[in-house]
Amino acid sequence: MTQTSDNVTWLTQEAYDQLKAELEYLSGPARTEIAAKIAAAREEGDLRENGGYHAAKEEQGKQELRVRQLTQLLESAKVGEAPAATGVVAPGMVVTIAFDGDADDTLDFLLASREYASSDIETYSPQSPLGSGVNGKKIGEDAQYELPNGKKAMVRILEAKPYSG
Repeated sequence: MTQTSDNVTWLTQEAYDQLKAELEYLSGPARTEIAAKIAAAREEGDLRENGGYHAAKEEQGKQELRVRQLTQLLESAKVGEAPAATGVVAPGMVVTIAFDGDADDTLDFLLASREYASSDIETYSPQSPLGSGVNGKKIGEDAQYELPNGKKAMVRILEAKPYSG
């Protein structure tokens, strides 16, 4: 679970270990693999028209960006516990909301850093419009946030419980 404020990212030990392992892989074996792909593509000849070479260089660029992101994230990380079930929305919690005017139209999402995005549950960053609107609200309270078109939307907090993975 993460909470970002003042450039500090709070992570569970499990999340920290997972991100650290990803960084170690990308910094070691993955760098070796991409270097081998680039070398093999270079041997194919003219680099201006070599699709394999350009694809490998693009993949290398994305990989190096991810290495920088992970390095920065882990440098500012503090390892802590998941939030307590206090009924107040906080990063690291699964939040259930109802959209204004329609109690049947609900959404469950994880309020956390995008590092937690998975196919299991939709994830909203605490810095996103919806995330910042609900963060700190209590169960039963209404929260307002800004839509991409500039209009305001209202949701009601139905539930907030710690994410259990």
